[in-house]
Amino acid sequence: MPRFNLKVAAVVIPAALLLAACGGTNTDTEGAASAPAASASEIRIDGSSTVAPLSAAAGELFKAENADVNVSVGTSGTGGGFKKFCAGETDISNASRAIKDEEKELCAAAGIEFTEIVVANDALTIVVNKENDWATCLTVEELNKMWAPEAEGTVTSWSQIRAGFPDVPLDLYGAGTDSGTFDYFTKAINGEEGASRTDYNPTEDDNVTVQGVEGAQGALGYFGLSYYEENMDKLTAVEIDGGAGCVAPSIETAQAGTYTPLSRPLFIYVSKAAAARPEVLAFAEFFVANDEAITTKALFVPLSPEQVTAAQAAVAGLK
Repeated sequence: MPRFNLKVAAVVIPAALLLAACGGTNTDTEGAASAPAASASEIRIDGSSTVAPLSAAAGELFKAENADVNVSVGTSGTGGGFKKFCAGETDISNASRAIKDEEKELCAAAGIEFTEIVVANDALTIVVNKENDWATCLTVEELNKMWAPEAEGTVTSWSQIRAGFPDVPLDLYGAGTDSGTFDYFTKAINGEEGASRTDYNPTEDDNVTVQGVEGAQGALGYFGLSYYEENMDKLTAVEIDGGAGCVAPSIETAQAGTYTPLSRPLFIYVSKAAAARPEVLAFAEFFVANDEAITTKALFVPLSPEQVTAAQAAVAGLK
């Protein structure tokens, strides 16, 4: 299977797209322009920037068999995507975490019914600058020392993280607060969803993190495994010690459950009203039926057999 250009896919799928997912409209959740009304052959997807390359890969493969259907993928972040989804502006919402109760209530108030489908797994990856030759492995406690709310304004150098680390400024990049990746990371590392220092460089665009970490020796950031694999010539992935020794992020360690605590499932949420349109239902069925090809193409971790069975049942329920 040829390597898939993830950076392009997160913005646009085939050249024939009617709606490109790029620029401020898709990434800025505050005051974003409303999506135009969908044509009968257009499937509108928005949400997690982590899941976007996966949906883009699914869209490209689906388009090859369904030339009259266009699939657009935006990257407003998981939270921003749910806002659009619950307003009826999208057909499918990408999410790097499960929907929250308040988001369920928002959808219910608007009469939006949906089905949750786990479509892949991920290994949330910690990355550092190529010139960083000291942080080859970090413990969860050391990451917490960097990212905890009490670290704000006080933990500013690598020398404060571990004895022997150099006195190099700590320059942090991470997901914005509308991102499911932010929610997952803060829960896994700081013990509470949303608990984080605020004096870091937040973004819903993982390419901004790539550029930031690449540009400063003391920089550290985090995002999905696929973005690291697409940029491994520019960045270094850090092994994580979750209590059982240092483990590198990879498809194999995520599937084996040894990369802890930063392995996670990834979701799509399909509007039941949208699924009444044959092209949306067909796309959801295609997504699950071709999981291995899609996850391989987009460099994600495939579903386990148990997850495949659950996803098939969820899609069947859309009918």
